[in-house]
This record gives sequence, C-alpha cells and structure tokens, in this order.
Amino acid sequence: MARQFTLRKLPCYVAGLCVASSVYASPLLTDNAETAEIQPAINDTASADSPPIDTEVTTVEVIGAHLKSERIELSPKIGTTVYTVNTDMINALGQGNDTPFNEVLLRLPGVDQDSKASGSLHVRDDHGNVQYRVDGVILPESITGFGQSIDTRFIDKIDFVTGALPAQYGLRTAGIVDIQTKEGEITPGGQIGILTGTHNYYEPSIELFGSQGKFNYYLSGSYLANSLGIENPIPTKNALHDDTTQTKSFGSLSYFVDNSTRLGLLFGTYAGNFQIPNNPDQTAQFSLAGYSNAATGFSSIASAQINENQSEVNRFLVLSYQKSLGDLNYQASYFHQYSDLHYTPDPIADLIYLGTASDTLRSNNANGVQLDASYRLVPDHTVRAGLAYIHQVTASDNTVSVFQTGNAGAQVSTVPFSIVDNTGKAGNLESFYVQDEWRISAPLTLNYGLRYDHVDAFIQEQQLSPRINLAYKYSDATAFHAGYSRYFTPPPQELEAQSSINLYANTTNAAQVSVSDPVKAERTHYYDIGVSQKVSEQLTMTADAYYKKIANLIDEGQFGQALILSPFNYERGYAKGLELSSIYTGKRWGAFLNFTYQKAQGENIITSQSLFAPDELAYIANHYIFLDHDQTYSVSGGTHYHFGDSQISTDVIYGSGLRNTPPGGAPNSAELPGYVTVNAALTHTWKHTPIGTLDGRLAIINIFDKSYLLRDGTGVGVGAPQYGANRTFYAGISSEF
Repeated sequence: MARQFTLRKLPCYVAGLCVASSVYASPLLTDNAETAEIQPAINDTASADSPPIDTEVTTVEVIGAHLKSERIELSPKIGTTVYTVNTDMINALGQGNDTPFNEVLLRLPGVDQDSKASGSLHVRDDHGNVQYRVDGVILPESITGFGQSIDTRFIDKIDFVTGALPAQYGLRTAGIVDIQTKEGEITPGGQIGILTGTHNYYEPSIELFGSQGKFNYYLSGSYLANSLGIENPIPTKNALHDDTTQTKSFGSLSYFVDNSTRLGLLFGTYAGNFQIPNNPDQTAQFSLAGYSNAATGFSSIASAQINENQSEVNRFLVLSYQKSLGDLNYQASYFHQYSDLHYTPDPIADLIYLGTASDTLRSNNANGVQLDASYRLVPDHTVRAGLAYIHQVTASDNTVSVFQTGNAGAQVSTVPFSIVDNTGKAGNLESFYVQDEWRISAPLTLNYGLRYDHVDAFIQEQQLSPRINLAYKYSDATAFHAGYSRYFTPPPQELEAQSSINLYANTTNAAQVSVSDPVKAERTHYYDIGVSQKVSEQLTMTADAYYKKIANLIDEGQFGQALILSPFNYERGYAKGLELSSIYTGKRWGAFLNFTYQKAQGENIITSQSLFAPDELAYIANHYIFLDHDQTYSVSGGTHYHFGDSQISTDVIYGSGLRNTPPGGAPNSAELPGYVTVNAALTHTWKHTPIGTLDGRLAIINIFDKSYLLRDGTGVGVGAPQYGANRTFYAGISSEF
C-alpha cells in the first residue's frame, strides 16, 4: 500500500513571529494561529480516527499540499516585515487579473510610483534592487524597461518581504517579491475572458488547469493592445504615437514521483512592442542637409511626427527537484532566462532634434542553479543552508549616427556618419548562506546566519555578510521584531555597457567628461525595527522603521535615446523611513490604509562619470543631494464591500512628488507637486448559466481625471517629462468552465 498522509494542526512558526500584514486576507498570523501542516502517518495505514484516502487523485492532492508547505518552510521570514496579497485583493482592483503586476505592488507600504522608463516603482527609496522569486526560485533579472514579464493572473499569493532580511536573501534586497503560483485542481477546468476599455484597450486571456494521475498543470496566456504604452510627455488626454502590443504566457507543471518527491517545471514568455510618444512643437537643434537648419530652427519633419520604437523580449524556464525526508527538506533548481531590448530610432528626426540617432540592441542570457535545504537538528534549532550560481552573458550592439564637430563642440558638417560600438561581457555570481532558527523560548525566536557573495563581471568583488533577526511575541495580539543585515548588491550586469568614449570624440555624441569608471558593488548596513498590534479580530495595525547606511550607493538613470537605464555609484549615502499599515477584515467589507515617510540622499558620483555634466559632478562631489526617485510621503488605501453575488471596491494612491532640479538650483533640490488617483470597480457573478459561471466587471481608473506630473525632464538621470494616464474606463467579462 502506498504511504498515506494525514492532516494535523500546528502553530505557524514561520510567519507567526513576523510582523505580517495581509490585504483582504487574515491580517496577522500569530504564534497561536493555526495552519494546516501535513505530516506522514506513523505507519502505512491511515489512523482509525482519520477519514481514509481512497483515490490516487486525492492522495496526490494531499501530497502536493504537503510539499508546497515544505517548500515555503525553506525560506523563513522571521524578524522581517511581510505584507501578503492574495487573489481577493487582486480581484478587487479595477482591472482585476489584468492589472499590471507593478500596479499591484503599488498598493503596499514603502512602494512608490515612477515612470515606466525608469523602473515603474521604488521600494524604500531604492531604485530597483527588487528580487522576484517564483515558487521559491530566484528569477534572473531582465533587461526590459517597460514590460511586466510577470502576468498577474497566474498569482495565487504574494509575500512582499522587506526589512533586515535573513541570510537566504541576497543580491537584490530592497524588497523580496515571493510569488506562489496557481496550480492545477482535481477537476480540469479553466477561464476565458476579455477586458476592453478606452484608449483602445483590448486584452483577451485564457487559463487552463487540471490533474491527471500524478501530473498537475496550470497554463495561462494573454494578449494586450492599447494606446497607453508609455507615459505621455505632455498633459493631454491622448499621447501622440503611444501604441503598444504585448503577449504573455506562463506554465506550471508538477509531477509527483512518490509521497516525498516532486518534479516541477515553470516557464514564461513575454514580448512587447512600444511606440515612443512624441513631444510636439520642438525646435530643430542640428542642421541636416535637405531637412533642417539649426540656425533658424526650421525642420521639414515636425517633432509630432517622429517615429521611434522599442521592442522587448523576456523568456524564463525553471526546472526543480524537491525532496521531503522528515527533518530534512531541500529543493534544487536549474533556471534559464533570456531577455533583450531593441530601440529603433527615427534616423532623420533624431539627428535633427538630438544630434544623434542610435540603433541599440541589449541582450542578457543567464543560466544558473539554486539549492536550498533545511534540517531540524533538535526541536529548538532548524539549520538552513543554500547556494546559488548565475552565469550571465550580456551584449550591447550600437550603430550610432552622428555629426562631426570642431574642437569647440560646434557642428561643422551637415552630413552624418555612423559609428559601430559593440561590446559584450560574460560574468558570474556565486552565493552561499547558512543560518540557524533558534526558538529560545515560547515567545522568542532568534534567526542568525552568514552569507557570502562574489561577483566577477565588469568588477571583481565579494563580501561576507552577517545577518541577525529577533522576533518576540509579547502576547496573542502584540509582536515585535528587530534586525540587522549587512548587504552586498552587485551592479546589474544586464544594464552595464562599457562603450568607448574615444569613439565619439569630436562628434555630437561626445561626452563632456572623459572618465567613466566601472560601477562598484553597493555595501549597506541595514537596521530595522517593527511592531504589529492586533487591535481586534478584524483590525490589525503595524509600524516599521528602518535606516540604511550605504557605501557605493547604486542609482540608475536614463541617459541615452533608448529608454533603458544605466547604473552609477554615489560614494556614500543613506536612506531612512517609517511605514504604517492598517487592515480591517469584516464579514462583508474590508479596508486597508498605508502611510510611508522616507528620505534618501547620496554624495559624490564616483563611477560612470561620462554620463553627467561637469557642473553636476562638481556640486555633488561636496554636497549630499536627494536621490531623483526620493518621495517624502506616500499613501495607499482601499475598501471593498460584498452584497449578494456582487462587490464594489475603491482604492486611492497619493504621492507627494518625486525630485526635480529647478532653474538655477542644485540637482534634485526641489520636488514636483503631489498627485492623487482614485479608482473604483463593480463586479458581479452569474452562477449556473448555460455557459458556466460568468464574472462581469466595470471599472474607472483615475475617476476625477487628474493630470499629474511624474517627471518634468529635470533631475539627475531623468530623460524626459512624463504624465500619469488620464481617466480610463474598463468593462470585462470572463467565463469559467
């Protein structure tokens, strides 16, 4: 007889001692909260008090739940701040499962909005530096600028982890987005739907899932077309030249070899095409024979007619082997990721208005392995260890059209010529960690460990990083945590490209500064402390404060024509902040409200100097300045109410404004005006129709049609002005089968 499993209730030790918030879900997991954990039966027969497991299908389902629980246990979140998003919260958003993934994350504390060209969001005043994990496996970073490779519809749950992170988390540490994917169900089925809206919005999608014996599968795909590809550079309702098409697919396949072994395959694809929106009424800056005259500003091609485009591709694959042997559990994975970005200029207009037209192709090919293991030595000590290795091959291929200039920098020829500037790099990242979860007493848990990281690419650096986290459960309603982590953040190799500055001497693409040192790894001392209070069965409130002391602070900016970011270092910097969160969960309605205060500054740019003007470098060398993505105050909140088979929901996002440089002022010394967007959605379910269960949706994004400025085109590393989208209406319907 096959060995069977029984269910028993155990305390939730992993999240139980964390300060944890959950949007539209159970708000706080405490040490006495119970969660279903599956343990092997003592012998090969089911307990007389337990219901028998009669079918192979049911047994596989139970085994799958057991192995999923063990996989989650491999990466504890003790002493961190965890905010959980589930499918209920996603469905309450205006676009539901069609909501872009970064906009889901904007509803969390410490997450700020930014333009799509500069990374879309910031976590605790970091630029990027976010790690994405799918079913416990690190996804290598992509090079794409706008595309959201992760399709929201395949998400079952997100744990968003911030703070002083335990040793298993490294390389990208501002926030960990830990995604648990949807999986197949016993009864095969699926969902097909379509969402339409203003701005030529059109998005059909499909999901398929099921099980066959020991095999479990979930598949999804979508196609998107609209005229909201990139933020509008002018405050009009419709941008000029801003169409996009995007396709996404995802698959999760599992095969249960036996009661303790699982083979898993994850794969995803993304392809996006974007028009670069135009800014009308610009004046010609350079003379091109037969097309323009810079002296008069004349151009036979209006800036409203420029035709610049960008395409993006991202593909990933993860193959995992998971084993559960009682006190010993481990998962070994191989992963592959390929991404590229191709910017196609307007070969005539770019020369007229910018003096250079660059056809740019960046690509990143990454392969790696990851191993995570845990072993319960004694009841009070669980040791965890792991390693990861990533090999990246990046390429930057550029064909740049420019004009000749004289020694004074003035244009001396109206006939352009081309420069071929191609570079590539193979690099390696190696990491190892070991840590011990020590349950000192019933209310007190200490998690301490060491992590080693080494990078060999454009630089060769390494660091041994201590980590320590303390979690204390004062009462059933109150929990505290504190932690210290030493971080080592290598520069993103996929964004680096060592072009030859000398190639562009005496051209309209010449750098004002002839030095460009390679970007260094960021090194951080991170301190975090927080408290969570369960005010009532329905209401939970949390507070978390942090401080980061940073050497070689990595920031990123858009400096060229292609909407791709380039990294650079400040010699020193710091960031600090406070996050407050409250969540109410009732029988028919729920609400959440988040408030964030933060501040981040850096001094003395020491790498990639050729990207900057000499006067900028001179000022920043002796002055702390605000980072361009610093936003002092951020607020997000929302409510939902169920009535019958319907739900109405609203949410709001407020930001006090990102930084900008005023005329004649110091870099990033001012901030843009604050902005607020209010959204609403109404959904209804029709059950038992002739074509299955139907779900309908009506939504309005930016109800009050407020035109708000995200960027004004000034500031360190800021490429162009960008406005948030105007009011948008959506209507959708989906059918379950």
